[in-house]
Amino acid sequence: MRLSLAVVALSATAAASSLLSARQTAPGGAACAVTIQNRPGDAFGNSLLSVAGLWPDGTIVFKPGGPGFVTSDGSLGMKFLWTRSAPGRLNVTGHRLDGTAAPLRLEANAAYGDIGIQPSYLIFPAPGCWEITGQIGEREDSRISFVTKIVKVGDGPTWRRDPPRN
Repeated sequence: MRLSLAVVALSATAAASSLLSARQTAPGGAACAVTIQNRPGDAFGNSLLSVAGLWPDGTIVFKPGGPGFVTSDGSLGMKFLWTRSAPGRLNVTGHRLDGTAAPLRLEANAAYGDIGIQPSYLIFPAPGCWEITGQIGEREDSRISFVTKIVKVGDGPTWRRDPPRN
């Protein structure tokens, strides 16, 4: 796999922010410009919303004995921790960039209130290159988007789980 760094300007909100992306190409496959963390630890975001759980090289690997879970329909789920610095409901959407798939699903417990941390599971219907967008309520200045590559090895993680559907 080749890895090259590029700086991409993101101006999805009134306050433009910058992010690093790494372009990953599998032999014979399409490139996936994954997002690299821009905050301490494994986090990405802006002053209003951030998400922890991005993998260091931008690729989430679902493998036997590894983290995450597989649902009965074959979807792949992984925990992500969001931090909201402004009040409002966390809205998360996602779509596959390199092929067709059902939309990303979010599982989040509303018991955490409307500010502060919000643990969640992001459930990817298929492996591939995914763009995920999070936002607090209707606040467009809180919107963040990141790209991650989802890879499934063998049967994926041992944990089998079927979260409730929204």
